Amino acid sequence: MNPVRPAFPETAAPLPGLMASLGLAESGGDVSATWVSRAFTLIAALWPLVLLAKICILALFGAAFHHVDGVWQAVLLAAMLLADGAIMIAPRRAAFRALMPHAQMWLMLSMAFLSGLTFSLWCNAIAFASHFIIPQFAVALLAVCIFGDRRLLGLSYLLGLLMVSAARQGEWAQAGLAVTCVSIMLIATVRQARVDRDQAMVRYRQELRAQRSDRLLHEYERSGRGWFWETDRQGLLVYLSATLAATLGKPVEKLMGRPFTDLVSPGNRSHGDGERTLGFHLSARSGFADIAVQAAMIGEERWWSISGQPVFNEYGQFQGFRGSGTDLTEMKRSQAEVARLAQFDSLTGLANRVQMMHALEHAIKSALGQTGECTLMMLDLDRFKSVNDTLGHPAGDTLLRQVSDRLQRVVGNQGLVGRQGGDEFKILLVGRQNRAALGNLAQAIISTVSQPYRIEDTSVVIGVSIGISSCPQDGVTTDALIRNADLALYAAKGDGRGVYRFYSSDMHADAEDRRQLEEDLRDALASDALHLVYQPVVSSVTEQITGYEALLRWQHPRRGMIAPDIFIPIAEDTGLIAQIGDWVIRTACRDAAQWVETTRVAVNVSPIQFANPGFPSTVMNALATSQLAPGRLELEITESVFLSDNADTDAMFARLKALGVRLALDDFGTGYSSLGYLKKAPFDKIKIDQSFVRGAAIKGNRNSAIIKAIVSLAEALGMDTTAEGAETHDELELIRQLGCSHVQGYVYGRPVGAAEVLERQLNAGTLATVEGFKSSRPERKSMLRTVAVHNDGDIYSARIRNISATGALVEGLWNVPEGTAFIIELADNYFIDAVARWSKEDRMGVEFSEALDLSRLKTAAPRLLAS
Repeated sequence: MNPVRPAFPETAAPLPGLMASLGLAESGGDVSATWVSRAFTLIAALWPLVLLAKICILALFGAAFHHVDGVWQAVLLAAMLLADGAIMIAPRRAAFRALMPHAQMWLMLSMAFLSGLTFSLWCNAIAFASHFIIPQFAVALLAVCIFGDRRLLGLSYLLGLLMVSAARQGEWAQAGLAVTCVSIMLIATVRQARVDRDQAMVRYRQELRAQRSDRLLHEYERSGRGWFWETDRQGLLVYLSATLAATLGKPVEKLMGRPFTDLVSPGNRSHGDGERTLGFHLSARSGFADIAVQAAMIGEERWWSISGQPVFNEYGQFQGFRGSGTDLTEMKRSQAEVARLAQFDSLTGLANRVQMMHALEHAIKSALGQTGECTLMMLDLDRFKSVNDTLGHPAGDTLLRQVSDRLQRVVGNQGLVGRQGGDEFKILLVGRQNRAALGNLAQAIISTVSQPYRIEDTSVVIGVSIGISSCPQDGVTTDALIRNADLALYAAKGDGRGVYRFYSSDMHADAEDRRQLEEDLRDALASDALHLVYQPVVSSVTEQITGYEALLRWQHPRRGMIAPDIFIPIAEDTGLIAQIGDWVIRTACRDAAQWVETTRVAVNVSPIQFANPGFPSTVMNALATSQLAPGRLELEITESVFLSDNADTDAMFARLKALGVRLALDDFGTGYSSLGYLKKAPFDKIKIDQSFVRGAAIKGNRNSAIIKAIVSLAEALGMDTTAEGAETHDELELIRQLGCSHVQGYVYGRPVGAAEVLERQLNAGTLATVEGFKSSRPERKSMLRTVAVHNDGDIYSARIRNISATGALVEGLWNVPEGTAFIIELADNYFIDAVARWSKEDRMGVEFSEALDLSRLKTAAPRLLAS
């Protein structure tokens, strides 16, 4: 059991005074005068020698203890024995040791004085000869030797001894001798007391430092942050912290005497050579610091950082090593985790952007510094955003993990699969790649990724588009290869998604053209180069113009008129749509304020505008500035705003309706067409997309049934309907029969400027005039295909110039009578009956007896392909 050290203060105590140093007064400080009292027990143990010396010396001079003459001698003998007995017994008692050091000193001084005094009195009582001074001084010399550095006790004994002799003899010589002896002993006593005091203070400070160090080291070891060790000159353990022994699962006693290197696993290059470095320092007897080693004798992997210094004695002889250690396990794990996170995507476990970039750089630049060969695939998931918006981000994360598993399964060891971020992935294939094999791999990826996923008991189907670039054909730098693969990916998206495209030089030209178009659009917005035209919306019952739709137009100074479906997506991608949309609303309201009060103006609203919390304020400011009645403004909103159907969407609808404006659902039927939002969204009108209107009057077309269903739905919900894109009289008639309340299209004229709208209203009022073709016909496609025409057993060769599902333009046969029946062989084993409807020189128009499947014609091999 470790001895309990006294609690020492943290700061050095002041030096005791002279009286305290002599042990005659309380120290009054933190340092107790233990140097005064620590010799008392030894004095008590040796004092019987003094008593024995008294007996022996007196016996030599012929005086015996047993020969006592008279009562006085007996009293003196008893007093002397009592005084010497007190010196021998009292310091050994607990009560005496419990006293303060200065109290013990005073008692010892008294007992020493009485011992000397009674001995001197007894000597003088039994003999009056002067030679008895010799035994007194002999005993005094022995007493002083026993008192040792406690000279004050010797001085006290000597005073008691000399007082009787000096008083009895009454000689100045003896008195001077006594004074001289006492003075010399007093000086020596004072100097010794100061030396004892100084030494005690040194020991006190050493004790203080040792206790503080022990306490700090103990706390350090107990906290588990580190441990200490010590070896002898043979490298065997002589000390080891109990905390480390507990970690090793062994008692400290069993580890003592074992080589220190037994605690460390042999070094190996995969984990570092810490053990070899440690062994070198131990054998070279040189200091070392922070050597990382792997621990032995532990079932789990654990790492330590060890430091140590050689220990030499005062003669320069090597004694062993002493040092410390700390646990590096958590730091090593953290470093490994940081390294993993730095190289791998935390969600999917695929290589991340950093690792993919490093791998691409190494693939492009070979070890010899030459340009290498590799292929980069850029992948972008199609329809992933809708999954995120409808099922939530956790479901999106689950989907990304499943996609990454499929990608790794398809690619295998052929290349490195990485995640770029979001729903974008990369695949790096090192070495020369066959173009056909790349196409097969890309198609396999598309087919695999497009298979249904099961997420939260919901079947999810997405797609993927792929752009491919190769080194060195498409670039010899990482930036060039990534940019070109991205351009190829953009082309794949533009071609309908779910396909792959290889990079070609014209893609760069297209990207540059798009960038230039973006700059020109910014300039056009800043210079008011954009303008609005207005297409009439006509009541199908009264044929009165009830309003106009504002359509944005851009007349480019060099390229001419640019279609909205080209520059609007650019505006949405670059963030310009917000500024353009605000300008359109302000301009449309200002123009409409000058028209007849019965006409409205409809403005298309981008989903980005709709998501802006400040959009209602923009609408309100436009109405206030133009003084246009809110009921005359109609905002056309597409179904895409419901992809993020939440409380914000509902709140936006409520704020807009609170302004008094009308809301129309644009392009209904072409998007998600969920009926759920129709029951809660406050729409005033549903606009039927022109893709359902065009061709609806053609026999066999099913669009009319769709239009009728939409009209019935709108009437049940108390909403108006507008059929867009009506171009022919028969389409107009069909729309009226189906019950659409409003019609919009070229059948009532093309869009015109605001000034022309105002002029027409002043001249002709709001009555609409029907224009355009009488009837509609299926869409025709141009082609040059050689066909065989069979008539009455004869076969003629002819060419088709354009074709539709119901007829074709045929050339090569001269002056064919109208009504002539034919059998046309369009391709091998693909025949169709036809009738000539008109003929002029070598051209004629034929009508098929049944609708032609144009998709079959695309895949069928022609009899003779002219071009």
